[in-house]
Amino acid sequence: MTTSVIFDCDTGIDDSLALLYLLAHREVDLVSILSTAGNVPADVVCASNLGWLTLIDRTDIEVCLGAAAPVACELMTTEDTHGPFGIGYAELPTPTITQSRRSAADAWIELTAERPGELVGLVTGPLTNLALAIRADPALPARLRRLVIMGGTFHHPGNTTPTSEWNIAVDPEAAQEVFAAFGRDGAPEPIVCPLDLTEQIVMTPDHLGRLAAAAASSPVEQPSPEDERGLRSVASNAVIRRLVDAVRFYFEFHEDHDEGYIAHMHDPFAAAVAVNPAVVQTRSARIDVETTGRLTRGTTISDDRGHWGLEPNALIATATDVDAVLDDLIDRVAALAVAVGKRPKPQ
Repeated sequence: MTTSVIFDCDTGIDDSLALLYLLAHREVDLVSILSTAGNVPADVVCASNLGWLTLIDRTDIEVCLGAAAPVACELMTTEDTHGPFGIGYAELPTPTITQSRRSAADAWIELTAERPGELVGLVTGPLTNLALAIRADPALPARLRRLVIMGGTFHHPGNTTPTSEWNIAVDPEAAQEVFAAFGRDGAPEPIVCPLDLTEQIVMTPDHLGRLAAAAASSPVEQPSPEDERGLRSVASNAVIRRLVDAVRFYFEFHEDHDEGYIAHMHDPFAAAVAVNPAVVQTRSARIDVETTGRLTRGTTISDDRGHWGLEPNALIATATDVDAVLDDLIDRVAALAVAVGKRPKPQ
């Protein structure tokens, strides 16, 4: 059965892999791509989304620009993690399409109104656009078939502050509003993919080499910590060349932060869950977000013992077959790269 997806992202490197995964999946109808400020500003995110679609000749898909800033605080971005344009060292072709005339928040509202109960929402960036949409249309959550969120951390160190995860920390108020709107009044409990699990989805140079080989790209490049920083790919396949340049940057970032020459693929995992929730085990929980703590702002909290006396409002992803997830990502993106390589494309 086809899964129709609204993808709301702050396109960084792992968001890019998630986007390509969705585009590669034969059982996915990617209805709209919504650009949110996070890893880089919203207009840069939007340009990257348009560039990826131009590269693979999917100019039929709508790309919407989202809010330029969080709902109640100043925007923080992380170019040191994802590069100045959110895609590492990669350079995408100049877009041949333009962004939609409607905003990301309007797209959330209008698409779910047109197709109630059909659409799966996937958010791999801050929850700003969705929060704004719910403010304007509180009935929106009940119109979604499913919602998957990459964000938060519960029993695992944060990656932005000691206790907070990036997507939530950028816009805690939006996250708090979104969690409060789900799990009631007919709205589904969102599946939340936190750092506790997503930091187990580790891509290595071997995975990237396997991806290039599966796409019949040459030479098969396998980045190494011994390489010169910023070494550029010469891969024959246009998609693989961009991916090698993007993921190399991500490898270098993780190594600089003493995590090894690896890359955490948070967002492709969330994309896999959006398409097929059976790939993950979950536990039901009541989730809230700290918005005022001097040291803990942006922290996601799960009431595991019922202290609050409130019903669950989310499903927290707890376990998956990591190798199977990575194999699926490699196989599908490689197949997309092969298909693109058979057609004339911007080089």
